[in-house]
Amino acid sequence: MSRVIKKFFIASMIMWIAPVVILYGFNNHVFPGTGHLSSSSQTLVSGFLAVISVNLVIGIYIFMALKEPSNREHQPDPAFLADAKASINQTQASTATSNDSAETREKAE
Repeated sequence: MSRVIKKFFIASMIMWIAPVVILYGFNNHVFPGTGHLSSSSQTLVSGFLAVISVNLVIGIYIFMALKEPSNREHQPDPAFLADAKASINQTQASTATSNDSAETREKAE
């Protein structure tokens, strides 16, 4: 379970960091060849690449999730099962008690 949380945390961080780095790089001319772009072109290209980077990270995360082994048999929590069975037994007992009292009232009448 900790591997799944670790992968999710890393993917989330990359989804936040990658677009910020791309936008910063375009606005401060860190990337080569961005100095000759007009302001509107620079905004469009950097925004488009930022969106593509987020979608790419999501796609990689989904691919990694699909590669996870799924051959394990999932077992429910034993404490949950015990509570559920106790609740069902309690409901059945209260239903039987109410049915007995209804039959007693009908016989009294």
